[in-house]
Amino acid sequence: MATEIKTWQIVKGKLTSIDTKPIKEDVKETYDIEEWISSNPSIIGHDIAIIGRQVHTQSGPLDLLGIDKDGNIIIIELKRDKLPREALAQAVDYASDIANWSIEKIGEICATYNDKNLEEFLVETFQEISIENININDSQRIILVGFSIEESLERMVSWLSNFYGVSINAVILNYIKTISGDELLTKTSIISEEVEQAKTKKKKFIIEMSNEPGHHDDSKLENLLKQYLSLKMWSTYRLRKIILPYLLIKGKANSGVPPIFWTNN
Repeated sequence: MATEIKTWQIVKGKLTSIDTKPIKEDVKETYDIEEWISSNPSIIGHDIAIIGRQVHTQSGPLDLLGIDKDGNIIIIELKRDKLPREALAQAVDYASDIANWSIEKIGEICATYNDKNLEEFLVETFQEISIENININDSQRIILVGFSIEESLERMVSWLSNFYGVSINAVILNYIKTISGDELLTKTSIISEEVEQAKTKKKKFIIEMSNEPGHHDDSKLENLLKQYLSLKMWSTYRLRKIILPYLLIKGKANSGVPPIFWTNN
């Protein structure tokens, strides 16, 4: 059942009821919730940063693309009026595409929007994090935002969160205009932020250490290396893009092979 919000203003020691309602049709264009959230992501949750706006996906443009301090990518779908049940399918469609995006692609989106590379942006935004421990796009979160919600959608969001552990939430914004003309914005989350964030907690990849000599053949070692390098972590990203290419170039340089042939070998 949808939550009903009632608001009273205290005027001269007495409670006076004031309106809590969606933004009126005739002034809707004046209020840009996309801009609100872009400039202040805390509207929809803590430890969220925006890295893209109107981001192209295989299913069309996504309103806002975010990231949290753990590296989880956040799909933010906005509606100016009531959130319909169809918004869920649309957001899931976006998420199914974004789940396959590489660090490089996410980094390009971030650089285009913020004029900073992804690593620099994360370090500046979430100053308490250790960048090496972040798994980029290891999990996806869905946040639906509107001024009201269909009861069926609220029921589906709760069901997906409670029974299937999906990291999904719906945020309902409430527009309030006081008797004195002040405009206020409040929010109601269908799922508590603590519960929603807990869905994305993953066990970090740990390299098991051993003093015992290995007994894998070359083929097995090659597969294990490929598996490790495919992880969406900063350490593996640097190995793929910086360290290994440098070592290959250095090795070829020391071998006496002319540089013109390096890229062909």
